[in-house]
Amino acid sequence: MANGSHGSRQAAWEFFGAELKRRREDAGLSQSALGVRVFVSGGYVGQFEQAIRRPQLDVAQRIDEALQTGGFFERLWRKLIKEQPYEEYFAHVAELERLATKLCEFEPTLVPGLLQTPDYARALFVASDPFATDERIEELLRARMDRAPLLKGATRPVYWLILHETALCVPVGGPAVMADQLNHLSAMAREQHLLVQVLPFAVGAHTKMGKMMKLMEFEDAPPTVYTEGVYSSTLLDDPAVVRRVQESYDLLRAASLPSEASLALIDSVAEDYRRCASTT
Repeated sequence: MANGSHGSRQAAWEFFGAELKRRREDAGLSQSALGVRVFVSGGYVGQFEQAIRRPQLDVAQRIDEALQTGGFFERLWRKLIKEQPYEEYFAHVAELERLATKLCEFEPTLVPGLLQTPDYARALFVASDPFATDERIEELLRARMDRAPLLKGATRPVYWLILHETALCVPVGGPAVMADQLNHLSAMAREQHLLVQVLPFAVGAHTKMGKMMKLMEFEDAPPTVYTEGVYSSTLLDDPAVVRRVQESYDLLRAASLPSEASLALIDSVAEDYRRCASTT
């Protein structure tokens, strides 16, 4: 995603926000009053109008109902999301990542997208759709790689990652690709771009068996939890639910290996892959 492309999409969402503000004011409603009608806070309405946050589809539909705009905001939302380089279910999350001040992520089976090397990501895309054209695979790869600088900028979020040991043992792309991927993960942690812990097999049953989750905290908005299913996702921002997820994450963190022991394990598995690659 080039900067110009990102800028044009941002300008389009600013248009969405400006239209929302104009039509809300024409209807004689405050941000709080509109928020009550669409089941979000007045502060959220203000963030939509400033293009700080982007509404989900059901919110855009309720805005149309509240302002009697004949589906205008739903149509505009669908057009803007269609132009995103991500699947519809993930596009909003990619924007929230960019705004987050802290990310706490648990991945049970693979290295998360923000930390994937190109070869590792390509192997995942090909496995997901063996009939995809090379052009489509490269398009997906560019979109994923364009997220990576988020962890290296001056305003990068605090990033805490817990990986289940499974993610180290599944040979995505083969031994050489895995060795490079794990070396990259280790290097990013040692350069203090994130803190990584491994949840070992020895723990056995744990609080989030098979379930990925990403907690996102923001400077001027409530925390949000992202979970993912099959071509679908859920964003949770109910305070009671977020609190329960945070408690689950704390349990995972307590059960995981300490940071240095985790990095030692990652380095050891990477070396095993490297030796395997050199003998094939």
